[in-house]
Amino acid sequence: MQNGQITIGEYLLRKLQDYGIDHIFGIPGDYVVQFFDMIEKSPIQHIGTTREETAGFAADAYARTKGIGAACVTYGVGGLSMINAVTAAYAEKSPLIVISGSPGIEERNEEGLLHHKGKDFYTQQRIYDEITVASALLDEPFTAFNEIDRVLDAVYWHKRPGYIELPRDRVGMLGTPFPRPSTGDRQSDPETLEAALANAIAFINQSENPVILAGAELHRFGYENKLLQLAEEKQFPVVTTLLGKSVMPEAHPLYLGIYGGAMSREEITVLVESSDCLITLGAFMTDVNLGIYTANLERSRRVYATSDKISVGYSTYENVTFEDFIHGLYSPKLHERGNIDLEWVMEVPEPFEMMPDQPLTMQRLFQHLNLLLSEDMTVIPDIGDSLWAALDLRLPARTDFIALAYYTSMGFAVPAAIGAQLGKPTARPLVIVGDGAFQMTGTELSTTIRYRLNPIVLILNNHGYGTVRPFIEGPFNDIENWNYTHIPKLFGAGRAFAARTEGEFDTAMKAALAETQHFVLIEAELDKLDISPALTQLAKQVAKKV
Repeated sequence: MQNGQITIGEYLLRKLQDYGIDHIFGIPGDYVVQFFDMIEKSPIQHIGTTREETAGFAADAYARTKGIGAACVTYGVGGLSMINAVTAAYAEKSPLIVISGSPGIEERNEEGLLHHKGKDFYTQQRIYDEITVASALLDEPFTAFNEIDRVLDAVYWHKRPGYIELPRDRVGMLGTPFPRPSTGDRQSDPETLEAALANAIAFINQSENPVILAGAELHRFGYENKLLQLAEEKQFPVVTTLLGKSVMPEAHPLYLGIYGGAMSREEITVLVESSDCLITLGAFMTDVNLGIYTANLERSRRVYATSDKISVGYSTYENVTFEDFIHGLYSPKLHERGNIDLEWVMEVPEPFEMMPDQPLTMQRLFQHLNLLLSEDMTVIPDIGDSLWAALDLRLPARTDFIALAYYTSMGFAVPAAIGAQLGKPTARPLVIVGDGAFQMTGTELSTTIRYRLNPIVLILNNHGYGTVRPFIEGPFNDIENWNYTHIPKLFGAGRAFAARTEGEFDTAMKAALAETQHFVLIEAELDKLDISPALTQLAKQVAKKV
């Protein structure tokens, strides 16, 4: 800051702080090193990861726990390496800000063959235009502040990633404050909102067996309490999508479980698909959420509300915000339901009695794990049977659940644990990851040591890509086995256990819960053909499509 004025880089950091960002994930490079120096001198802490993609996964999980996240990388090799993680955040509506250094404006010319350059100097921004809600190149000092505000506003309101490119000769340049109209709060058109609510309330009131299907956007926008209040006041039963798991306290008597087409328990499938009014709130209608399109949900029987669309049956309402619509459902005009018989839908878990010498199986391992979960955990399953099996976990009231349950990019969970724990330090991550996914990004355990984090990492070692085996088996599903229990020795910290029986798993988990200084890794040895009940059920339905 000079004479009360502020540079573009300083303004950007100040705005990130205003949005509550305390950590920036990423890897430095010469095009962005000046900005990294500014980060070090600011209240925001830089969190270095082993790869750019994992910085993106960590920032995504941070955004899901704290409300907004940020990652910073260099041009080309850094920015393009993050594409997969940013696409995942866009697909699942996670508010992630990507800051990329780039060649200076004054050094961009046709003959300039600068390192990390692809097709031309603007290729990277054009790519990010396709996977972000807003992007900006901060090339002009008199527009830079407004461009920063515009991108951050869009990320905050739309809960999707944004991209800011910071040329290295603009980082320390003084910007020009220039007032612009504030985006302010998004407003509904009053008449349209009234019409949408009147139609929805009348439709729900005349129905006989309404059910709420709750999804991930209730997490993103912080509307979990609104869902709980609506369900309790009006006595509506609630199911969630896989992506929306934990949005409703899972011990609540009105919570029945996860709906996902063929992945669901039969009772939940019958309840949802026979409902004459499915109140769908914040749920993505994705193939994974719908059991690879084995779901049977008729639009004519659905009230549908997300940040992108409000509809009642075949009527769609423009210029109505998600928040206003959900708030409006609390109307006294919406009838409270009478006593509902839900006992036939309720899951009565089988009593689990450990058999110490019995080899581990997927089904019994997760039944066992259910007994060990606590409210001070964040459960983070990776993609594969780690995710499908996690359907059967019954999470305590304040336990978060974070997963790429729509975009399904393997390797998310270990780096996500870093972002999740920094975003919510009171919750210890429990990572559930297959051996294939762990081999992609497991090196991020070294980052947990660097920043004194302590995730519990459960590796389901079934010697390959177990999710694919039920569809098509072949040697392409096999991977090289690692000595996973040697990882603490490699990294110089942490503990590791191998578990092949239920007794060994119980001992390892109890030791992991007691060890809070570093990560604890547990390798659970499983038969390569052993899969969860949810995956078994799903595979039967979709094998013909693959």
